Amino acid sequence: LSGHPPFHFDLSTFDIYGSLAAGAELHLVPPEANLLPHELASFIRRSELTQWFSVPSTMAYMAKLGAVTAAGFETLERVIWCGEVLPTPVLVHWMQRLPNARFTNLYGPTETTIASSYYTVAECPSDETEAIPIGKPCAGEELLILDEHLTPVGQGEIGELYIGGVGLTRGYWRDEEKTMAAFVPDPRAPNSGRRVYKTGDLCRLGEDDLVYFLGRTDTQVKSRGYRIELGEIEAALATLEDIREGAVVGVETEGFEGVAICCAFVPATGEQSGNDVRQQLRNLLPPYMLPSRWRVMSSLPKNANGKIDRRALRESFAAEGDRNHTVTR
Repeated sequence: LSGHPPFHFDLSTFDIYGSLAAGAELHLVPPEANLLPHELASFIRRSELTQWFSVPSTMAYMAKLGAVTAAGFETLERVIWCGEVLPTPVLVHWMQRLPNARFTNLYGPTETTIASSYYTVAECPSDETEAIPIGKPCAGEELLILDEHLTPVGQGEIGELYIGGVGLTRGYWRDEEKTMAAFVPDPRAPNSGRRVYKTGDLCRLGEDDLVYFLGRTDTQVKSRGYRIELGEIEAALATLEDIREGAVVGVETEGFEGVAICCAFVPATGEQSGNDVRQQLRNLLPPYMLPSRWRVMSSLPKNANGKIDRRALRESFAAEGDRNHTVTR
Protein backbone atom coordinates (compact mmCIF):
# COMPACT_ATOMS: atom_id res chain seq x y z
CA LEU A 1 0.00 0.00 0.00
CA SER A 2 1.20 3.53 -0.75
CA GLY A 3 1.60 6.02 2.09
CA HIS A 4 1.03 9.26 0.21
CA PRO A 5 -0.52 11.78 2.66
CA PRO A 6 1.76 13.57 5.16
CA PHE A 7 1.41 12.35 8.73
CA HIS A 8 -0.50 15.46 9.83
CA PHE A 9 -3.25 14.63 7.27
CA ASP A 10 -5.95 12.38 8.71
CA LEU A 11 -5.91 10.11 5.67
CA SER A 12 -2.44 8.90 6.69
CA THR A 13 -4.01 6.89 9.53
CA PHE A 14 -5.93 4.84 6.96
CA ASP A 15 -2.64 3.90 5.30
CA ILE A 16 -0.81 3.10 8.53
CA TYR A 17 -3.43 1.11 10.41
CA GLY A 18 -4.99 -0.41 7.31
CA SER A 19 -1.60 -1.84 6.37
CA LEU A 20 -0.96 -3.12 9.89
CA ALA A 21 -4.41 -4.74 10.11
CA ALA A 22 -3.90 -6.51 6.78
CA GLY A 23 -0.30 -7.52 7.43
CA ALA A 24 0.75 -5.52 4.37
CA GLU A 25 3.81 -3.46 3.52
CA LEU A 26 3.47 0.33 3.65
CA HIS A 27 5.62 2.24 1.16
CA LEU A 28 5.99 5.93 2.02
CA VAL A 29 5.96 8.20 -1.02
CA PRO A 30 9.02 10.51 -1.01
CA PRO A 31 7.86 14.16 -0.67
CA GLU A 32 10.09 15.26 -3.55
CA ALA A 33 8.18 12.93 -5.89
CA ASN A 34 4.86 14.72 -5.38
CA LEU A 35 5.53 17.30 -8.10
CA LEU A 36 6.97 14.78 -10.55
CA PRO A 37 4.21 12.58 -12.04
CA HIS A 38 6.59 10.25 -13.84
CA GLU A 39 8.56 9.76 -10.62
CA LEU A 40 5.34 8.78 -8.88
CA ALA A 41 4.74 6.25 -11.65
CA SER A 42 8.27 4.91 -11.18
CA PHE A 43 7.64 4.66 -7.44
CA ILE A 44 4.56 2.49 -8.06
CA ARG A 45 6.56 0.20 -10.32
CA ARG A 46 9.64 -0.02 -8.05
CA SER A 47 7.55 -0.73 -4.96
CA GLU A 48 5.36 -3.28 -6.79
CA LEU A 49 2.33 -1.71 -5.13
CA THR A 50 -0.97 -3.53 -5.06
CA GLN A 51 -2.90 -0.55 -3.60
CA TRP A 52 -2.47 3.09 -4.69
CA PHE A 53 -4.24 5.72 -2.56
CA SER A 54 -3.99 9.46 -3.22
CA VAL A 55 -5.96 12.67 -3.53
CA PRO A 56 -7.63 13.26 -6.93
CA SER A 57 -5.41 16.22 -7.83
CA THR A 58 -2.41 13.85 -7.89
CA MET A 59 -4.25 11.35 -10.08
CA ALA A 60 -5.29 14.17 -12.44
CA TYR A 61 -1.73 15.48 -12.62
CA MET A 62 -0.39 12.02 -13.50
CA ALA A 63 -3.07 11.51 -16.15
CA LYS A 64 -2.63 14.91 -17.81
CA LEU A 65 1.15 14.42 -18.14
CA GLY A 66 0.88 10.90 -19.52
CA ALA A 67 2.40 9.12 -16.52
CA VAL A 68 -0.27 6.40 -16.35
CA THR A 69 0.54 3.43 -18.54
CA ALA A 70 -0.43 -0.22 -18.48
CA ALA A 71 3.21 -1.27 -18.66
CA GLY A 72 4.73 -1.42 -15.19
CA PHE A 73 1.46 -1.07 -13.29
CA GLU A 74 0.57 -4.76 -13.54
CA THR A 75 0.76 -5.31 -9.76
CA LEU A 76 -1.92 -2.71 -8.97
CA GLU A 77 -5.12 -4.35 -7.77
CA ARG A 78 -6.95 -1.30 -6.43
CA VAL A 79 -6.78 2.47 -6.89
CA ILE A 80 -8.42 4.55 -4.16
CA TRP A 81 -9.06 8.28 -3.94
CA CYS A 82 -10.49 10.53 -1.26
CA GLY A 83 -10.59 14.18 -0.21
CA GLU A 84 -11.86 15.81 -3.41
CA VAL A 85 -14.01 15.06 -6.45
CA LEU A 86 -12.16 13.05 -9.09
CA PRO A 87 -13.17 14.35 -12.53
CA THR A 88 -14.76 11.56 -14.53
CA PRO A 89 -12.44 12.08 -17.55
CA VAL A 90 -9.47 11.44 -15.24
CA LEU A 91 -11.10 8.27 -13.90
CA VAL A 92 -11.75 7.08 -17.47
CA HIS A 93 -8.08 7.75 -18.33
CA TRP A 94 -6.90 5.54 -15.46
CA MET A 95 -9.46 2.78 -15.98
CA GLN A 96 -8.73 2.45 -19.68
CA ARG A 97 -5.04 1.91 -18.93
CA LEU A 98 -5.49 -0.34 -15.88
CA PRO A 99 -8.39 -2.63 -16.86
CA ASN A 100 -7.57 -5.21 -14.19
CA ALA A 101 -7.56 -2.84 -11.21
CA ARG A 102 -10.58 -1.92 -9.08
CA PHE A 103 -11.31 1.77 -8.52
CA THR A 104 -12.89 2.94 -5.27
CA ASN A 105 -14.07 6.38 -4.20
CA LEU A 106 -13.95 7.06 -0.44
CA TYR A 107 -15.75 9.97 1.20
CA GLY A 108 -15.66 11.28 4.74
CA PRO A 109 -14.80 14.39 6.76
CA THR A 110 -12.17 14.33 9.50
CA GLU A 111 -14.96 14.77 12.06
CA THR A 112 -16.40 11.36 11.18
CA THR A 113 -13.09 9.48 11.27
CA ILE A 114 -11.71 9.34 7.76
CA ALA A 115 -14.18 7.39 5.59
CA SER A 116 -17.96 7.35 5.98
CA SER A 117 -18.96 6.03 2.56
CA TYR A 118 -17.47 4.18 -0.37
CA TYR A 119 -18.20 3.27 -3.96
CA THR A 120 -16.33 0.84 -6.18
CA VAL A 121 -16.84 1.73 -9.84
CA ALA A 122 -18.48 -1.21 -11.60
CA GLU A 123 -17.18 -0.43 -15.09
CA CYS A 124 -15.40 2.29 -17.01
CA PRO A 125 -17.89 5.14 -17.60
CA SER A 126 -18.93 5.50 -21.23
CA ASP A 127 -19.93 9.14 -20.69
CA GLU A 128 -17.24 11.47 -19.33
CA THR A 129 -19.93 13.80 -17.94
CA GLU A 130 -21.33 10.97 -15.78
CA ALA A 131 -21.20 11.71 -12.05
CA ILE A 132 -19.41 9.24 -9.78
CA PRO A 133 -21.30 8.63 -6.52
CA ILE A 134 -19.79 8.69 -3.06
CA GLY A 135 -21.82 5.53 -2.65
CA LYS A 136 -23.22 3.95 0.46
CA PRO A 137 -22.32 4.12 4.16
CA CYS A 138 -19.42 2.20 5.60
CA ALA A 139 -20.28 -0.33 8.30
CA GLY A 140 -21.64 1.41 11.39
CA GLU A 141 -22.12 4.76 9.61
CA GLU A 142 -25.30 6.53 8.50
CA LEU A 143 -25.83 9.08 5.72
CA LEU A 144 -28.84 11.41 6.08
CA ILE A 145 -29.82 13.96 3.41
CA LEU A 146 -31.89 16.64 5.12
CA ASP A 147 -33.44 20.01 4.32
CA GLU A 148 -33.05 23.21 6.35
CA HIS A 149 -35.65 21.91 8.83
CA LEU A 150 -33.70 18.66 9.35
CA THR A 151 -36.39 16.74 7.48
CA PRO A 152 -35.36 14.01 5.00
CA VAL A 153 -35.62 15.10 1.37
CA GLY A 154 -37.13 12.90 -1.34
CA GLN A 155 -35.10 10.69 -3.66
CA GLY A 156 -33.41 12.84 -6.28
CA GLU A 157 -33.89 16.04 -4.28
CA ILE A 158 -30.93 18.09 -3.10
CA GLY A 159 -30.24 18.43 0.62
CA GLU A 160 -27.39 18.77 3.07
CA LEU A 161 -25.58 15.61 4.15
CA TYR A 162 -25.52 14.71 7.84
CA ILE A 163 -23.53 11.74 9.13
CA GLY A 164 -24.30 9.59 12.14
CA GLY A 165 -22.93 6.38 13.60
CA VAL A 166 -19.79 5.03 15.18
CA GLY A 167 -17.31 7.32 13.43
CA LEU A 168 -18.32 10.62 15.01
CA THR A 169 -15.71 12.38 17.06
CA ARG A 170 -16.65 13.94 20.40
CA GLY A 171 -16.18 17.44 19.03
CA TYR A 172 -13.60 20.17 18.61
CA TRP A 173 -10.89 20.53 21.24
CA ARG A 174 -11.81 23.28 23.70
CA ASP A 175 -14.38 24.82 21.34
CA GLU A 176 -17.83 24.03 22.67
CA GLU A 177 -19.58 26.63 20.51
CA LYS A 178 -18.21 25.20 17.27
CA THR A 179 -18.94 21.66 18.47
CA MET A 180 -22.60 22.44 19.20
CA ALA A 181 -23.03 24.09 15.79
CA ALA A 182 -21.58 21.13 13.87
CA PHE A 183 -22.76 18.15 15.96
CA VAL A 184 -26.53 18.43 16.37
CA PRO A 185 -29.08 16.13 18.04
CA ASP A 186 -30.24 13.31 15.80
CA PRO A 187 -33.54 14.66 14.38
CA ARG A 188 -35.03 11.17 14.36
CA ALA A 189 -34.67 10.95 18.15
CA PRO A 190 -33.74 14.40 19.48
CA ASN A 191 -33.86 13.35 23.16
CA SER A 192 -31.84 10.17 22.75
CA GLY A 193 -28.44 11.79 23.21
CA ARG A 194 -27.37 10.65 19.73
CA ARG A 195 -25.82 13.24 17.44
CA VAL A 196 -25.27 13.70 13.72
CA TYR A 197 -22.56 15.75 12.04
CA LYS A 198 -23.54 18.63 9.74
CA THR A 199 -21.10 18.27 6.82
CA GLY A 200 -21.93 21.37 4.77
CA ASP A 201 -21.99 19.13 1.68
CA LEU A 202 -24.90 19.14 -0.78
CA CYS A 203 -25.98 15.66 -1.88
CA ARG A 204 -28.85 13.73 -3.43
CA LEU A 205 -29.93 10.11 -3.34
CA GLY A 206 -29.97 8.67 -6.85
CA GLU A 207 -32.43 6.19 -8.31
CA ASP A 208 -29.73 3.57 -7.75
CA ASP A 209 -29.95 4.28 -3.98
CA LEU A 210 -26.42 5.67 -4.00
CA VAL A 211 -25.49 9.08 -2.62
CA TYR A 212 -24.09 11.70 -5.02
CA PHE A 213 -22.00 14.66 -3.89
CA LEU A 214 -23.04 17.92 -5.59
CA GLY A 215 -20.90 20.55 -3.91
CA ARG A 216 -20.60 22.62 -0.77
CA THR A 217 -23.29 24.76 0.79
CA ASP A 218 -20.70 27.54 0.87
CA THR A 219 -19.94 27.20 -2.87
CA GLN A 220 -23.48 27.98 -3.91
CA VAL A 221 -23.34 31.59 -5.03
CA LYS A 222 -25.76 34.12 -6.43
CA SER A 223 -24.36 35.82 -9.51
CA ARG A 224 -26.24 38.00 -11.99
CA GLY A 225 -29.49 37.04 -10.27
CA TYR A 226 -28.94 33.27 -10.62
CA ARG A 227 -28.11 30.68 -7.98
CA ILE A 228 -25.07 28.78 -9.21
CA GLU A 229 -23.19 25.72 -7.93
CA LEU A 230 -19.51 26.32 -8.61
CA GLY A 231 -18.83 22.59 -8.61
CA GLU A 232 -20.90 22.21 -11.78
CA ILE A 233 -18.61 24.68 -13.55
CA GLU A 234 -15.53 22.81 -12.33
CA ALA A 235 -17.01 19.53 -13.57
CA ALA A 236 -17.48 21.02 -17.05
CA LEU A 237 -13.97 22.47 -16.95
CA ALA A 238 -12.54 19.05 -16.13
CA THR A 239 -13.92 17.59 -19.37
CA LEU A 240 -11.79 19.91 -21.54
CA GLU A 241 -8.78 18.09 -22.96
CA ASP A 242 -6.63 21.21 -23.13
CA ILE A 243 -6.89 21.88 -19.38
CA ARG A 244 -4.49 20.11 -17.00
CA GLU A 245 -6.30 21.27 -13.85
CA GLY A 246 -8.67 24.06 -12.89
CA ALA A 247 -10.66 25.55 -10.05
CA VAL A 248 -13.60 27.97 -9.79
CA VAL A 249 -14.24 30.33 -6.87
CA GLY A 250 -16.72 33.10 -6.12
CA VAL A 251 -15.65 36.60 -5.04
CA GLU A 252 -18.04 39.19 -3.60
CA THR A 253 -18.41 42.42 -5.60
CA GLU A 254 -20.32 45.64 -5.03
CA GLY A 255 -21.87 45.75 -8.49
CA PHE A 256 -24.87 44.12 -10.15
CA GLU A 257 -22.94 40.88 -10.60
CA GLY A 258 -23.20 40.12 -6.87
CA VAL A 259 -20.57 37.39 -6.80
CA ALA A 260 -17.97 37.28 -9.55
CA ILE A 261 -17.26 33.77 -10.85
CA CYS A 262 -13.50 33.40 -11.16
CA CYS A 263 -11.65 30.58 -12.90
CA ALA A 264 -7.98 29.68 -12.55
CA PHE A 265 -6.56 26.93 -14.74
CA VAL A 266 -3.39 25.27 -15.93
CA PRO A 267 -3.32 24.67 -19.70
CA ALA A 268 -2.03 21.36 -20.97
CA THR A 269 0.04 22.98 -23.72
CA GLY A 270 0.61 26.49 -22.39
CA GLU A 271 -1.28 28.00 -25.32
CA GLN A 272 -4.81 28.24 -23.89
CA SER A 273 -6.15 31.65 -22.84
CA GLY A 274 -9.16 32.51 -20.74
CA ASN A 275 -11.06 33.49 -23.88
CA ASP A 276 -10.26 30.10 -25.46
CA VAL A 277 -11.58 28.20 -22.45
CA ARG A 278 -14.64 30.44 -22.21
CA GLN A 279 -15.56 29.60 -25.81
CA GLN A 280 -15.26 25.87 -25.11
CA LEU A 281 -17.39 26.13 -21.96
CA ARG A 282 -20.13 27.89 -23.96
CA ASN A 283 -20.97 24.48 -25.41
CA LEU A 284 -21.37 22.95 -21.94
CA LEU A 285 -22.86 25.66 -19.72
CA PRO A 286 -25.56 28.34 -19.94
CA PRO A 287 -24.24 31.90 -20.36
CA TYR A 288 -24.99 32.94 -16.77
CA MET A 289 -22.65 30.22 -15.43
CA LEU A 290 -19.62 31.29 -17.46
CA PRO A 291 -16.80 32.78 -15.33
CA SER A 292 -16.16 36.47 -15.78
CA ARG A 293 -12.58 36.48 -14.50
CA TRP A 294 -9.79 34.21 -15.63
CA ARG A 295 -6.26 33.39 -14.62
CA VAL A 296 -3.81 31.19 -16.50
CA MET A 297 -1.30 29.61 -14.10
CA SER A 298 1.65 27.26 -14.28
CA SER A 299 0.23 25.39 -11.26
CA LEU A 300 -2.68 25.88 -8.88
CA PRO A 301 -1.93 26.63 -5.23
CA LYS A 302 -2.15 23.58 -2.97
CA ASN A 303 -2.54 23.33 0.79
CA ALA A 304 -0.42 21.13 3.04
CA ASN A 305 -2.62 18.11 2.25
CA GLY A 306 -2.18 18.39 -1.51
CA LYS A 307 -5.69 19.73 -2.16
CA ILE A 308 -6.36 22.81 -4.29
CA ASP A 309 -6.24 25.85 -2.00
CA ARG A 310 -9.45 27.62 -3.02
CA ARG A 311 -9.19 30.08 -0.16
CA ALA A 312 -5.86 31.32 -1.51
CA LEU A 313 -7.41 31.65 -4.97
CA ARG A 314 -10.37 33.63 -3.64
CA GLU A 315 -8.09 36.02 -1.76
CA SER A 316 -5.90 36.46 -4.81
CA PHE A 317 -8.82 37.22 -7.12
CA ALA A 318 -10.35 39.53 -4.52
CA ALA A 319 -7.09 41.48 -4.31
CA GLU A 320 -7.37 42.30 -8.01
CA GLY A 321 -10.52 44.34 -7.42
CA ASP A 322 -13.16 44.53 -10.11
CA ARG A 323 -10.91 44.10 -13.13
CA ASN A 324 -12.52 41.82 -15.68
CA HIS A 325 -9.81 40.36 -17.88
CA THR A 326 -7.52 37.40 -18.21
CA VAL A 327 -4.49 37.44 -15.94
CA THR A 328 -1.46 35.31 -16.78
CA ARG A 329 0.96 34.33 -14.07
